[in-house]
Amino acid sequence: MAKHDISRRSVLSSTALFGTWFALEPIAKAEAHVYSREQPWTEEHEDPPHGASPGPYQFFTADEAAFVDAAVARMIPNDDLGPGAKEAGVTTFLDRQLVGPYGRAQTWYMQGPWEKGEKTQGYQYRLTPAQLYRTAIKAIDDHCRETFGGKAFRDLSIDQQDDLLQKIDKEDMKLQNISGMSFMTFFMRNVVEGFFSDPIYGGNRDMVGWKMIGFPGAHYDYRDYVSKHNQDLKIKPVGLKGRPDWKP
Repeated sequence: MAKHDISRRSVLSSTALFGTWFALEPIAKAEAHVYSREQPWTEEHEDPPHGASPGPYQFFTADEAAFVDAAVARMIPNDDLGPGAKEAGVTTFLDRQLVGPYGRAQTWYMQGPWEKGEKTQGYQYRLTPAQLYRTAIKAIDDHCRETFGGKAFRDLSIDQQDDLLQKIDKEDMKLQNISGMSFMTFFMRNVVEGFFSDPIYGGNRDMVGWKMIGFPGAHYDYRDYVSKHNQDLKIKPVGLKGRPDWKP
């Protein structure tokens, strides 16, 4: 492993995984799952799965999407454990969240007084999440172009990308107008959420996050497994609207 490689395991453990899987507000409420056929229900009788379309982007510009693709690929890389955040569609997940109520901080208190908050007080920015992402991406890419001969973040080597992200996270490199550490904490949490969210929100494509940890998802009936302990049950994960290999 290279000196600056960002371990998938370290990212997932450092972001309080189990407390943040489903913290984002979905763009639209997931429809109640209605079983229109008689029981006993079987997966072959389920409606085909639906999910957020992988494109085109609704919030990110092409340059912003390229930055996010490159950054999330370093946070949760494609490695021997399986596909990474880029392959899982995390950029699409973030794009759909930022264009919606979450990106606008629609349900948050976003008025003054604007005092510097404590870490325990949560989000303290004047900027909405959408504004924070746009500001931070521009600041990072501007720094890269000034430092690396016109290259944007996406054009840097893997070692350079890892080194830069770590410096921003530790605030060894200052970003204009925002705290790099605060942005990276926020960004990494959102990446983990996208990697493990239900696929209907655009991330966790092909349920790669769930498969990696053995999470079975939204199965209709677990009665056959309740009494089985400390066993690999080999249950294929199911999302709120099915599984990619199911046929109409």
